[in-house]
Amino acid sequence: MGSEAAEKAVIAADAVKVLDLRWLKPNSIETERILSVLDETIAKLELSSLIPCIIGSLDRFADLLGPEIAANLMEYQKLSKQMEQLLVAAEEEGTTNQRGSLHLLEQHLKCSVRNILRLLLAIPSLCQALKYEVWAREPATEAFIKAFGEFRNFMLERLLTSPAEEEETVRLMEDISLRINKNTETITALQAELAAAIRTRDEEIQNKDNMIKDLRNSMEVLDECCKNNILQVKREGEKQQKEELRASQARCARLQQDIQQLEAQLNKQVLEHRASELALRKRKCRMETEILNWVQAYDADMAEKQAEFEEVHAAYTKEKAELSLLMEKHAVLLQEYSQIEEERRINEEKKKQALEKLAVMTLAATRIQAFWRGYLIRSTFKPKKKKKGKGKGKGKGKDKKEKK
Repeated sequence: MGSEAAEKAVIAADAVKVLDLRWLKPNSIETERILSVLDETIAKLELSSLIPCIIGSLDRFADLLGPEIAANLMEYQKLSKQMEQLLVAAEEEGTTNQRGSLHLLEQHLKCSVRNILRLLLAIPSLCQALKYEVWAREPATEAFIKAFGEFRNFMLERLLTSPAEEEETVRLMEDISLRINKNTETITALQAELAAAIRTRDEEIQNKDNMIKDLRNSMEVLDECCKNNILQVKREGEKQQKEELRASQARCARLQQDIQQLEAQLNKQVLEHRASELALRKRKCRMETEILNWVQAYDADMAEKQAEFEEVHAAYTKEKAELSLLMEKHAVLLQEYSQIEEERRINEEKKKQALEKLAVMTLAATRIQAFWRGYLIRSTFKPKKKKKGKGKGKGKGKDKKEKK
């Protein structure tokens, strides 16, 4: 997908470079003359489209336009009203007797427009001032002027494009068309996958709905059983059962009478409803038309969804690239973390060995001290056993040794 996007960008850049009109310049007198004629026609179209707006604000621009232009504008307004009146009369009568009058009036109207354009174009500053005013043209007029401008650009491109450049443009367009077809096939495959996913989801929803319906039915059955048990207990325990039975029988009799009356009304309404069936058939036709409209609206909605899908797919591609970058960073961090853990383990083992060595040395020192004390005590008490009756000087020496 990334390579296809890059190729599309390159092709689009080449197309813009080939078709960009800013790089095209006239290279012959005939071309300049054709362009000047087209530009002059566009200027006249813009000014002619502003004539109704200028007439609507004639009081505002009377001093700026001058008496001659104002008189021509009033004449144009008068001829326009006459034309409208003749057209309305011809439509009401439904005849073509006034065709000659309409043709003559049309010629006068064209001459009036040419005179107004000639007078306005004779004053370039006035034309610029009128163009800078904010006028609201009709959509059809605006579209026509825009289409004529596009025609002017097309003519300029055709005049300045050499056969080699034209062949390059055609080749580029064919390449773009092929890529569009490939993208269309990809989109079709994705749409099929999307439809399969939607069908799977609908089947799951249908299974859940069936389960809910079964649970509701079981709850209703349980409710009916509870009601029957309650009624049975009431029949056995209450004394008002007979009175309720009599009331129920009387109610049934009344209901039977009501049923008979309703049957008569039903027969009457059947006759009435047959008359309304025709109206319902007409309504059915209207509903079919509305369904067709909804189908068209659905198609438009699906087109919007397809555009939204393309945007989401582009965002997914971007996020996927970011994810790959993050995974690479994660692998580097994981390697560093493993090294740090290994160093910690080595340090812990060293600490553990040092503690074990310290414990062994402590135990050895304790045993050595205990052995030494025992040796001192034994060396102290041995002479006492052998020589109990000797002098005090030796006793003092032993006391010093014991103190040591």
